Amino acid sequence: MCQKLKPTDVISKLPYAKPFLFVDELTFLSENKAEGNFHFLPELDFYKGHFKDNPVTPGVILTECMAQIGLVSLGIYLLSDSENIKNLKIGLTSTEIEFLKPVYPDEKVQVLSEKIYFRFNKLKCKVQMLDSENDVVCRGSIAGMILNN
Repeated sequence: MCQKLKPTDVISKLPYAKPFLFVDELTFLSENKAEGNFHFLPELDFYKGHFKDNPVTPGVILTECMAQIGLVSLGIYLLSDSENIKNLKIGLTSTEIEFLKPVYPDEKVQVLSEKIYFRFNKLKCKVQMLDSENDVVCRGSIAGMILNN
């Protein structure tokens, strides 16, 4: 049995690159949980047009951040003891997210994820995002297929 990957190794195996990488750090990984953070820097391109004179992080970007930290990173960690992570295939299958507060430029957020189930290569997680005041800004569930071919 192989040893589980360290958080920095999981980040290096994510199939994303800047400007579409929304993971700065993974602070905790286990068989059932993932935690990490991301700093939404003011110079990110989408702030230029969402919204004029009042930039706010789009909900789809918040969802993507939660998926990268709470679903994909956890999936890579769960697969890491079975074989090398190569040619990772990921497909989002469902999201149900409730948005409670806006996230503005220069906000550092924390994502907390709990595994609901992982079977037949489908991972479903309960996720939430907290702002720097530890207030929940969005929460819900995200599911996807994670294959290691």
